Amino acid sequence: MEEKEKLNDIKVILVGEPGTGKTCLINVATGRDFIENSESTIISTYITKTIVKDNCEYFLNLWDTAGQEKYRSMTKIFTKNSNIVIFVYAINNKQTFDEMKSYWVKTIKESLGDEPILGIVGNKNDLYIKEEIKEEEGRNFANEIGAKFKLVTAKEDPNGFISFLEELLDEFLSKKGIDVQKNDNINISKDTEKQISKKKKCC
Repeated sequence: MEEKEKLNDIKVILVGEPGTGKTCLINVATGRDFIENSESTIISTYITKTIVKDNCEYFLNLWDTAGQEKYRSMTKIFTKNSNIVIFVYAINNKQTFDEMKSYWVKTIKESLGDEPILGIVGNKNDLYIKEEIKEEEGRNFANEIGAKFKLVTAKEDPNGFISFLEELLDEFLSKKGIDVQKNDNINISKDTEKQISKKKKCC
């Protein structure tokens, strides 16, 4: 239990282009409402989500970051000491996938090396009719960089992203030599939001 307690405060950062739905994913994962036209993140915010495994609480600090090019230098600062990195692209926007490959993955690799657990999320799966990136393409790239992969939709199925967070947490704990039971209860903390930036409306 002592070793688990040392690892219970976990930094999870979501990175990717603006408009991919990073804010919406964090909101629905922590019990907030889905907002169709959510605000665009200027710098960074985080919300803490509590997951209980084997009677031990793990606090996932879910960091939302700015995707706009002019704020990228600031985003790099907030990636430091990340334990889990989730790259987010929108399946209906190929540019967000291409930028993830050419910029975001490269930047994280350069700044954090192979330390963090990596995940790739293809968001907005409810728009599958308009998809520009096939699931196979996303999954193949995830395999190339040693990341876990999942298609999700913040709008219609928040549990999909929550289960992905659980999977990444299990991998993180396993990397640290901690065995955990699958399918434990999830507790959501709604009152531990840390805001470090202003927001603006995103059209």
